[in-house]
Amino acid sequence: MPVSADSLVLATLAVGFAWSMGAHYTGACMGMPYATGAVGVRPALATMAVFVLVGASLLSHGVLHTVGERLLGAGMGLRAGSAMLGAAFALTALYNRLKLPTSTIQILVSAMVGAGLAQHIGVKWATLARLVAVWAVAPFAALALGFVFTRILDRVLLAGGSRQTARRLLVLAGCFASLTMGANDVANATGVLVATRLSGCAMAGVLGGCGLALGVITWGRGLLERMAFEIVRLDLQMAAAAQFVQALVVLSAVLGFGAFTSMNQALVGAMAGAGLARGVETVRWSTLRAILEGWVAGPLSGLVLAYLLTAALRVVGWV
Repeated sequence: MPVSADSLVLATLAVGFAWSMGAHYTGACMGMPYATGAVGVRPALATMAVFVLVGASLLSHGVLHTVGERLLGAGMGLRAGSAMLGAAFALTALYNRLKLPTSTIQILVSAMVGAGLAQHIGVKWATLARLVAVWAVAPFAALALGFVFTRILDRVLLAGGSRQTARRLLVLAGCFASLTMGANDVANATGVLVATRLSGCAMAGVLGGCGLALGVITWGRGLLERMAFEIVRLDLQMAAAAQFVQALVVLSAVLGFGAFTSMNQALVGAMAGAGLARGVETVRWSTLRAILEGWVAGPLSGLVLAYLLTAALRVVGWV
């Protein structure tokens, strides 16, 4: 496809959205290694940036295919893609500003559905149903596994493991989570490039991965503490268990089903399970309620804003 102003606008929005998401998910991937003192701020951000880029470039093709080719009934035009992505980008930036860990994936999918309905190009409801099923199951699977992994690590470390070993394990878990985030979330930003036939999956993965890594490095520090300090009081075993479980659940969905699911929801579920392994009093339920409210607001706002914006642009003949 020849380079045009419309294609440049869409590509710029895609990279900008990836940059925003890189910052948005810093706390979900490296918040706990940082919070427990296992790694400093700068090494955490640099390490995450590398693993995010690798995951996006090498492991994201299945999810990109789902977003780009299996969600809408027909191809999306460049201008409609820009309108949809702009709506999702704006909402994600707003929730970043509020430091509310919403699901960027659910915002993006709901925005695509809203834009598809406004354009009358159709929505593949079976694909949407599969995604919703994964979203529903993932936090509960993470909760159960978080409980189990915490108990396992308790026994392993009590049997002779040192605190330094636990710290190294937690950093390794953060790297695993960062790799998973790249594979899972890059389609939020660059899946629209596939949907508009502006790019193939390979190029979309690399381009989005660069944007994610840049966001981690330039704007990621502000969200490191939210996930680690305000939901549950963590020790090293709990933190390592939650981080590994988060990555395991999400990467299983990516590689097994070509489906992406919320990193934040998986982490909150895993953290809640780890907290329950210590006793329910360790979980800060007021913070969990606030995050759940954000998960409801995110998809609804994405659907409504993308629908209204696309419909308005159709009226004036821009899309």
